[in-house]
Amino acid sequence: MTTAASKSPDMDGERTVEISPRTFYAGLGVMIACLAGAFFYFLVSQVEYAIDSPDDWGHTLLVPAIVGWLVYRDRGRLQKMQPFKPAWSGVLLVVFGLAFYLTAMPGIGPKWLMIHHNARAVGIGITIFGVVLTMFGWRPMRLLWFPIAYLVVFSTTYTDGILNVITERLQDISARGGFLLLLLLGVDVDLSGNAITLFPNGTDANGAPLAPIPLNVAEACSGMRMLVAFMALGTLMAYVGLKFWWQRILLIGLGVPVAVIVNVLRVATLGVLSLWDPGFSSGQFHTLIGFVWLVPAFMCFLGLMNLVGRLVIEVPEEKKKLGAPDQESPS
Repeated sequence: MTTAASKSPDMDGERTVEISPRTFYAGLGVMIACLAGAFFYFLVSQVEYAIDSPDDWGHTLLVPAIVGWLVYRDRGRLQKMQPFKPAWSGVLLVVFGLAFYLTAMPGIGPKWLMIHHNARAVGIGITIFGVVLTMFGWRPMRLLWFPIAYLVVFSTTYTDGILNVITERLQDISARGGFLLLLLLGVDVDLSGNAITLFPNGTDANGAPLAPIPLNVAEACSGMRMLVAFMALGTLMAYVGLKFWWQRILLIGLGVPVAVIVNVLRVATLGVLSLWDPGFSSGQFHTLIGFVWLVPAFMCFLGLMNLVGRLVIEVPEEKKKLGAPDQESPS
């Protein structure tokens, strides 16, 4: 990048902008501040959701920092794309995004739309894309579209109506898997819907049989809400650690069965621990077990990323230039 901002026409007569690193990041800072002010109501509500339910949505507070790191990571490639060509077509996207956001506000738009804060998130995403496009043009969007999409998808919470569609079936699988695993471990257990009941052996101090222990794998404590955080981590790892898009999509898709398997193990762990103390099936310990199982899940995901990466064998540049080995000429 140059040491100062400058404007010059390119060969086609279009105006281009060449800016210094300091001006580039200062511009981004001003843009972020303006957007934060425009969408202050939405941002405050998202922070409140994350603070009230840290085990479900606490990861959303980390996403903006991750996005900033992604942009900073590609600063060298962005520098090579200079001079930038501002695209005034982005102004149309800004207008459309702001209109969409306002339409989804309570008291302005239709009731079926305004109750979904995810609709407002879509409007914010369109607006951010339009602002960046207006400032820097289409070429930098080759690198900037992913951080913007990542910010919109993973920095917002999701309504129960959207989340239930994704997790309802996965909750059933987790409950049945946990039930079968407990049976294999020799635990006397029964399954009714998503509710697992443990029947411990032995008697209490009065000689009466021990009471059954309910282990409810309901929506609020199924652990499948962590699927969003897990997918956010998997998407970041796939984008940073893999080269080809089909590899990235494959790894992200594998994140779903890994999350289900980990949740099955989580349910079985809670069931076994509940035989010693029924209090383990609820409260803070219930949440703690979920976080503990995220560690082996992360290691499993790293192993899958390494496996997917090995599906492609890189050919050294020297061999590419030489082509196939020369055959011996006939004598």
